[in-house]
This record gives sequence, structure tokens and C-alpha cells, in this order.
Amino acid sequence: MNAPREMQHLAQAFSAAELQQARAAALTQGMGLIAWLEGQDGQPGGWLARLAATAGVPALGMEELHALRPAFDLLPYGEALQRECLLMRAEPLAEGTEGDLVLVVSDPFNTDLLAWAEERVRQPKQLQLAHRADIAAYLARHEDSLRAMDSLAPMQQATGATEGEDISLRSISEDASPVVRLVNSTLYDALKSGASDIHLETAGGGIYIKYRIDGVLASVGGIHGSENAEQVISRIKVMAELDIAERRVPQDGRFKVAALGRDIDIRVSIMPSIHGEDAVLRVLDKERLSDQVTGLRLEALGFDAQTMRALRALCQEPYGMLLATGPTGSGKTTTLYAAINEINHGHDKIVTIEDPVEYQLAGVLQIPVNEKKGLTFARGLRSILRHDPDKIMVGEIRDGETAQIAVQAALTGHLVLTTVHANNVFDVLGRFTHMGVDPYSLVAALNGIVAQRLVRVNCPDCAAPDTPSAELLAESGLGDVGGFRFMAGRGCAGCRGTGFKGRKAVAEVLLLDDELREMIVTKEPVRRIKEAAHRKGTRVLRDVGLDLVRQGETTLQELNRVVR
Repeated sequence: MNAPREMQHLAQAFSAAELQQARAAALTQGMGLIAWLEGQDGQPGGWLARLAATAGVPALGMEELHALRPAFDLLPYGEALQRECLLMRAEPLAEGTEGDLVLVVSDPFNTDLLAWAEERVRQPKQLQLAHRADIAAYLARHEDSLRAMDSLAPMQQATGATEGEDISLRSISEDASPVVRLVNSTLYDALKSGASDIHLETAGGGIYIKYRIDGVLASVGGIHGSENAEQVISRIKVMAELDIAERRVPQDGRFKVAALGRDIDIRVSIMPSIHGEDAVLRVLDKERLSDQVTGLRLEALGFDAQTMRALRALCQEPYGMLLATGPTGSGKTTTLYAAINEINHGHDKIVTIEDPVEYQLAGVLQIPVNEKKGLTFARGLRSILRHDPDKIMVGEIRDGETAQIAVQAALTGHLVLTTVHANNVFDVLGRFTHMGVDPYSLVAALNGIVAQRLVRVNCPDCAAPDTPSAELLAESGLGDVGGFRFMAGRGCAGCRGTGFKGRKAVAEVLLLDDELREMIVTKEPVRRIKEAAHRKGTRVLRDVGLDLVRQGETTLQELNRVVR
């Protein structure tokens, strides 16, 4: 890059004071001056517009980008992703002709990039400017069929796969094996997208790849050919040290990769199917999760004020049991960790037993379940009680023995936080009865139950007013919607085109008092118990979720997907 010429252009676009302020901010964030400037805003008169005016090139927004057609045949997707640029075609002026080529960059003064593009694509092209985030979002929208795999040569017979633990764009581009590059590209893209799971689904014609992001599966492409599918699954097996010759029974394993500056564990499940084998890779990014959970508080999970007050009251109890319930992936464990952070002041002995330990908490003794060695929840819980604990967290109550011990621990002066699978707070009572727990002991130990779900929230950058159809309102059981402020995300760079960004927890909380305890012990009908709880202020999940829809924080479709 020609630094003197660059600074000359910048001096024309910005005042000396602005440049000094920008340079200090860029240095603080470890960024180049141009990268920092173009990342600030895209509003008229903002940094991007002024850079474009100084460079004498047009500035494009997302709508203008989508009006162009990608020229991935000339500049493959992988190279565009690596160089953070786009080669596009404008609409042709006459039928049967190709449109003019447009090179879209985020830094108009990056002469190295411009020289590379001139050498890489020798055809005439116009230079235009767009935000780095918009370029990334545009590429993300085309990942369904391309992703980081389009620059790979057509899949041929694998010539051998050596285990490559370093997952980066550089290592992907340098690897000679197409299979290894394909798997590593999939892992890299999933980690950058924040996916919790990677699904590799084998079908008759090949293999399909899906990511679970914010609890929802999204298709991101695939490859054709059953032989290619077998090679991909075999590569996963090699990485997880599984038997590549065994294709008739399920297999479980794990491996570790170094990506995004940290070590990440990947848990692998291989399942036989009618077309071959499917694989699911669970991403266990413990370092990132530990960073997120450090200082985690209940308000960060998105609970409403009433739920927050109830949860904090339950956390502050000196003894008894707090139960969190909900389906897999509903955030129960995260809620309990936030509760532990609320009460972890260093004055109490806090011990957890989990399968596996998901987050690492400072000052807390965390015990992983190891059933192969005989360390089950029940056996570990018995040992914990001899370790002089004040607060105990049990990752999950799965059987009657664990349930009995947890109840006894709560009755003998310990605060027990645990989870159990049930649909709502009232179904929990039946689960414990089914596991053989005496109802009187249960209600004596139980302080409260929290049933929760995770709901995706609208992207704040692209949310706009929305009008649900009459059919959707009728399906949702809504009549008068006068107080509702319906909003929906349209899709942008910040949300990768989904319209949603992040999730919030919605929960119903049942606080037990003497009347409810008596009704449970005397085995009153569940309907009467629900009526009494509602009179005392317990709100059902659906009503709490409708508040988010009423406030425009999520959509009615999303709420219907999660809570009926």
C-alpha cells in the first residue's frame, strides 16, 4: 500500500483532529486506520461515503449489492472470502451480452489488493466501495451452494487424509487433499457462524450439510456423489479415532481443533442410515463459553422483571431445591450457572456434578460424571454430601436414586439447584412421582420450579413493522391485537440475512407455598393446582412469550415454533 498517497487522500477527506482521533481508536483496537474508518458507519455523510467521495468511486449499500450478480466463475468464492472483496456483474445493456464487471472492495486505498485483482482478473472492471460487513453478509447469503468449498476442485478419490488440527483459511488453502479441505472448510465456516452443531446428512445423491444456529437448523449446501459422502464420513471417523470399516452400528467419539485462536472440542456421533451414515458434530467451545459465563447474571439471559425477582428470591434461599425444566437446548444449565454466579461470593462451598462440565467457574468445585469408571450422578452426589458443601448443582436428575438423594440433600440444609426434563412446571411433579419420590418429601424440599424456552429475537439493525396475516392470528389464538407492535427482521449483514440475532429466555416460575404444598400432597387434580398457582401470580410460558411479540422483540411465527 502506498502510505504517503493514502494519507494524502485521507487528509482531503478528514480534518486533522478527526484523523488523530481515528488513528488513536484504531491503535487501541489493533486495527489499521482504513479498516477502522470504514467499519464505523454507512450513513450518508459518514465515514464510508466520505472515503468513497475521496477515492472517486461509488459507495454501495446492501440493496445495490443484491442488484448485481456474482461472478464466482471468474473470482471463486473462496478467494473472495479470503481477500474480502467481490467481483460482480452489472445488468447487461443488451440481451445476449455479459454485464460490465464490478470489483467491490472495502478499502479503496489498498493498492496490494487492487494489483492482485488486476492480475487475477485481467478483464476491464469498475471499482466500487462497500462496507466490509456488507461484503461478508453478501458472501454469507451465497454460502448455501458455495461457502468455502467452491474453490475446491471437483471431488476425486482421496489420496490420503492426514489429521490436520489447525483450522484456518491458510491451512485450508494449503492442504492437498480435497476431502480434508472440504471437512476443514465446513468446520471453519461453522465456528465462524457460531453454530452449536454440524449435521452431515447422507442421501441417495450425496451429502447435505446443515448448521444449528440459535437453535434452528439451516442448510448450507452439500456435495454430490455417494462415494464423496463416504469419504467425508470416513474423514470425520479418522479425526475422531473411530472404526472406518464399521458402518452398521452407531459410534461416538471426539477430537480437538485449533481455530479462531483457541482450542475447540468437537463431539462426534455417527449413525447408520438407509443411504450410508450420518454424522452430527457438537461444538464444545469451552474457552468461549467460559468467557461468556464469567460475570454472567440472570438479567443477561433476557428474563422479564417478574421472572428475575422470583429467580433471585429462589437463589437466595439458604436451603431447599430449585428445579429448572425444559427440553434439550432450552438454556437450563446456563440459567443455573447464572444463578450460581449470583450467589458465589466466596463465603459458601459450591460443588457441581455435571455430564459434561460445560462452563468453568472460578471458586466452584466442578465434578464431571464418568459412568465408565462408576462415577454416576447418584454416586457423585453421595460423595459431595461428605465434602461439606453449602450449595450443590446437579446437572440433571435422570433416575429415582439421584432424585431421592437430591431431595434428602435439600431437606438436610443444602441449597440444591438441578434440572429435569418436563414440558412445564406442573409436569415436573408427575416426573418425580413416577421416579418413586415421596410427594411429602418432594414438596417439603422444593422451593420453586422454573420452566423455560429460548426464543430468537429480531435483529435490531433490520427490524421493521410487520402485519401478520389473519390466518396466523387465528392460528395463534389472538383476537384483539390493538396493543401489539408487530416487528420482523428483513435480513442484513448483522444477522446474516436471517432477520434474527440472538435469543432470549422466556420462563414460567412456580413458587411453592403451604397451600400448593398441601394440594400436591393430597393429590388434588392438576387443573386445580394450576388455577391456584395462577391466582398467586404464576404466568404460563405462552403469555410471557406473547409479551415479547407485543413489544416487537420477536415474531409470532417464532413464538409459535417454540411455545404453543
